[in-house]
Amino acid sequence: MARLLLALIIVVVAFTVYALVDCLMLPKSRVKALPRVAWVFIILLFTPIGGVLWLLFGRGRRVTAQPRRAMGPDDDPDFLGTIRPIHDPNEDERIRELEKRLAETDDEQDNGRTDR
Repeated sequence: MARLLLALIIVVVAFTVYALVDCLMLPKSRVKALPRVAWVFIILLFTPIGGVLWLLFGRGRRVTAQPRRAMGPDDDPDFLGTIRPIHDPNEDERIRELEKRLAETDDEQDNGRTDR
């Protein structure tokens, strides 16, 4: 009988130490219902019930972030915000030259065309 009582005391002390360390090491954002100091007093004063209460009500669940789905750069607003338009100083001149060549090509096609 004494051995069973000793084993029970060891289990209760180990559980209380586990609950206390868990309470002290858990990030503040995951401590629920009461402040951390109140949970420490509850765990120590109401052994082993305080540890059970801590695990049931005081310990918040871990928030898992949803994995972001892969997206192309043209769908990513953060990436699109970093893009600046490239201004080529010769762009206007190049466009005029291309329009001139296009007009010449149109003129050549019109001269070679037969009217019906």
